[in-house]
Amino acid sequence: MSLATRNGPGPVDAPIAPPKVVRQRRMRPGLLGLAVLLIALGGLGAAFAVTSVRATGTYLAVARTVEVGTVLSQDDLMSVQVAGGQGLKPIRAGRIDEVLGKRAAVTLTPGTLVTEAQLTDQPLLGPGQQQIALGLKPSAVPARELRPGDKVLLVSTPTKNTDGRTSTSVTRFTGTVIDSDRPESTTVVVYLAISVRDVPAVVALAAEQRVALVLTGSV
Repeated sequence: MSLATRNGPGPVDAPIAPPKVVRQRRMRPGLLGLAVLLIALGGLGAAFAVTSVRATGTYLAVARTVEVGTVLSQDDLMSVQVAGGQGLKPIRAGRIDEVLGKRAAVTLTPGTLVTEAQLTDQPLLGPGQQQIALGLKPSAVPARELRPGDKVLLVSTPTKNTDGRTSTSVTRFTGTVIDSDRPESTTVVVYLAISVRDVPAVVALAAEQRVALVLTGSV
């Protein structure tokens, strides 16, 4: 490009720069879809947060350890706020008067929510009964989880006599499950209510590991 000059004094014209062409960027369809998806997910997250807040309620929880069969008192319970507790079916704090005076059907652990299945208004030990605890192998227990109130039959397993022959005599005792626990993977502890007259025989069989449970009725 040449420069234009004038005769005589005066400023010299500068070169003229060509205009720049600005290209418009096109948005890819994939990026547009991703943006729409992120907006939708954000809306769902906000809706979930609002729903969780609305689902918050006040429920009854265990304040201290409550053993099986213990009558619940005011000191055993406390009120806690839980979001989304409906799926657990806990008892609302406003129903505390219905809970007081009931018995713990299982051992209640501090900090856990109280549910209907953990309580009973029936005495766990009937007239002429005593409570015993049996440590059994999992193969000797008829169900993966025994529940309070389940009816069971205690059956003696065969044993060998002094002459080497297997004894075929079998003894049977009835009982009711009060609670059960699995402190180890190889042991199941079952708490039973049985007749006072059957306690010595059952304890002797348990010491020889010659007792098995048969589930005869489930609550």
